[in-house]
Amino acid sequence: MTDHILRMRGITKSFPGVQALRDVNLSVRRGEIHAICGENGAGKSTLMKVLSGVYPYGSYTGEIFFDGEECRFSGIRDSERRGIVIIHQELALCPQLSIAENIFLGNERATRGLIDWNRTNHEAGLLLERVGLRENPVTPVSELGVGKQQLVEIAKALAKRVRLLILDEPTAALNDEDSAHLLDLLRGLREDGITCVIISHKLNEVIAIADSITILRDGQVIETLDTARDEVTEDRIIAGMVGRDLTHRFPPRASRPRPGAGAEALRIEDWTVHDPTRGRPVLSGVNLTLRRGEIVGLAGLMGAGRTELAMSVFGRAYGTRISGRLYKDGRPIEVRTVRDAIRHGIAYATEDRKRYGLNLIEDIKRNVSAAALGKLARRGWVDDNEEYRVADDFRRDLNIKAPNVLAVTGQLSGGNQQKVVLAKWIFTDADVLILDEPTRGIDVGAKYEIYTIINRLADEGKAILVISSELPELLGLCDRIYALSAGRITGEVTREEATQERLMQFMTATTSSGT
Repeated sequence: MTDHILRMRGITKSFPGVQALRDVNLSVRRGEIHAICGENGAGKSTLMKVLSGVYPYGSYTGEIFFDGEECRFSGIRDSERRGIVIIHQELALCPQLSIAENIFLGNERATRGLIDWNRTNHEAGLLLERVGLRENPVTPVSELGVGKQQLVEIAKALAKRVRLLILDEPTAALNDEDSAHLLDLLRGLREDGITCVIISHKLNEVIAIADSITILRDGQVIETLDTARDEVTEDRIIAGMVGRDLTHRFPPRASRPRPGAGAEALRIEDWTVHDPTRGRPVLSGVNLTLRRGEIVGLAGLMGAGRTELAMSVFGRAYGTRISGRLYKDGRPIEVRTVRDAIRHGIAYATEDRKRYGLNLIEDIKRNVSAAALGKLARRGWVDDNEEYRVADDFRRDLNIKAPNVLAVTGQLSGGNQQKVVLAKWIFTDADVLILDEPTRGIDVGAKYEIYTIINRLADEGKAILVISSELPELLGLCDRIYALSAGRITGEVTREEATQERLMQFMTATTSSGT
């Protein structure tokens, strides 16, 4: 009999009006990396929250056996005492505290009621070395990038003597280099006997690292694959996730514009932006043009300045000592505030929809109307009936999966939240849309729907700039692609000319290479 460290039997979990899990069975072998795949809303995170005690015993039905013993966790502390540690997609670190303080927060190294700082920093240093970080343990977490913060979370788990580590979308916000380092670290933990359960939408990473893969759909287990024994492909996983084959990952366009054929919508000339805290230039002499009916991509490694470019153009929401020129429909414009940007028909969908793009405690209706309330005003008052009608039209048109527009936005899946973001900016009547990582953290089925919406907007004559860390996404979606490196445009290629290798050459270049 195979040695299983975890068995979950008959797990059923419901929320008001929604059955999130239905009779789920999951078995995880000791010392393996077990991946869980499924569309947003399939029940992946809910299942792991049941396991880790976020949803305590009594709020679900079913049984959990860990290391052969039945467990009835009443909270996270109970599961952590058994060696089960979960790292959520939204990292739970305190940016003002040091690395060492974060690692041992709630698990302090104390003697006679006082924290032993020498021991704390020494042990933190050993843990940092184990996860491949060379930072000083007293460094504030706020000074670390997302990739290094993820490693601090793993060091924090190791400090709790983790036996089963759960990672929810650990590479969603990481660049390729940080992702590869994290996956290598997980392989090392497996060799040390630590069992890992990983939730991920990045199927190429799942296939590369997982020993077993469980596929969930609509709160039920479809199948569990053994990567050493079964034939495992991305197409097979996708078919299990969505219940159908996605023969084409990218929907067909009704029509693709010829290069340079559309009317100019937005032109950025000699755009230079300085970091507001360090004063150094983060963008230098950037030139970029968007045309109506065209989807343009912006590729670049993390730190290249992609988001800084988008935010600085969108009403100087980022940066200081900004210089350069903006032209809208061939005419020079001044955009000094976000209100100015919206007034000129420019919209920006942020890469961080949960922090900056949406009010998660508000309903869909209020989020959709938030950027254009003036369109709904009648004698100084918002027409509530019209607001409801507009939001409900978007709910149906964009296939936002919610019972009605009074549903709380924070309770929607990532893909449906992203559709609400798009609805908000479409409602402003913007004809230039800057979409920053529009499919980050959402599954392949929801991605397809987002791509369909983007294609439709382009067919309607909108000019669209898509910023993405996924080169296959840019290659499959865009008509032209710019590459950005160290704050400078280093190349521009058409759809026909573009390859991952050529884009990577531009993305790692230090001077402009042209086309």
